[in-house]
Amino acid sequence: MTPLLLPQLGTEIAEAEITEWLVVDGATVAAGDPVVGITTTKMALELETPASGRLRILIGEGEIAPVGAVLAEIG
Repeated sequence: MTPLLLPQLGTEIAEAEITEWLVVDGATVAAGDPVVGITTTKMALELETPASGRLRILIGEGEIAPVGAVLAEIG
């Protein structure tokens, strides 16, 4: 399994809200596909999957995740 982590987006940002999953749980994704929209106090962006495989979502829309959290697994 390859984790999709919430990256460090700046020195002052400690967490982000999961605003929208762009794919459904269990979908097959390719490396580099945008899969989730996140929002911090300073920005909004989409994260791409680091690997190809089946996506298993671990943190749902509307939830707050700390930097470094595993948002999903790809396997």
